[in-house]
Amino acid sequence: MDNKPLNRIKVVMAERMVSNKELGEMLNKDTATISRWVTNTSQPTLESLIEIAKALKCDIGDLVRMDDSTILKNQE
Repeated sequence: MDNKPLNRIKVVMAERMVSNKELGEMLNKDTATISRWVTNTSQPTLESLIEIAKALKCDIGDLVRMDDSTILKNQE
């Protein structure tokens, strides 16, 4: 089984109980775009990350932070 790192945008959205549709409306983005971001199919621009952080009322670092297992894997 492949252990992919958690998508931080998806995690913060779940913590805030915000759906893809709701975030899309907050950012004036298509739901498909939000879906691609939370499934790691594509990545938001830095400007979009800033907008996401504002919309979700979180620090931008909360959206891009890697977990310890990802950091350790990258150091091997």
